[in-house]
Amino acid sequence: MEVDKKMYESYIKEITPVHSRRKNLIQAFLAGGTICTLGQIVINFLISAGMEQEDAMAWNQLFLIALSILLTGLNIYPRLVKFAGAGALVPITGFANSVAAPMMEFKVEGQVFGVGCKAFTIAGPVILYGIFSTWVLGVIYYVLNLWSVGW
Repeated sequence: MEVDKKMYESYIKEITPVHSRRKNLIQAFLAGGTICTLGQIVINFLISAGMEQEDAMAWNQLFLIALSILLTGLNIYPRLVKFAGAGALVPITGFANSVAAPMMEFKVEGQVFGVGCKAFTIAGPVILYGIFSTWVLGVIYYVLNLWSVGW
């Protein structure tokens, strides 16, 4: 039994990939920075074209989400995530990718049970907890205003 355990541990140590923390941090920083820089370029372009800043920021989010979904459909975004890790998963593009990827994977199961159901595999909990936390904060805000502690 002890020999099997040692053989198993050596096997796991052999197949487990070794990662460089410094390299991962640099890659995440570069990818996240590139995504954010692209977003800022889009915002600056839209503002210079005469759009209001708030509108430009909203259109920028739509652009980044659409670009992420397109790159997910072309199987490019998963390779970017493999390279960049959290640098590509944390921004809004990562959320769009996490919604689109299961939809792409399960499209063979049909529009309702494949695409429709799998769209909410990731988005459902995010929407649920987003609405719930907003409700809790609204109640706290209301109670604080009743006690004249408001902002």
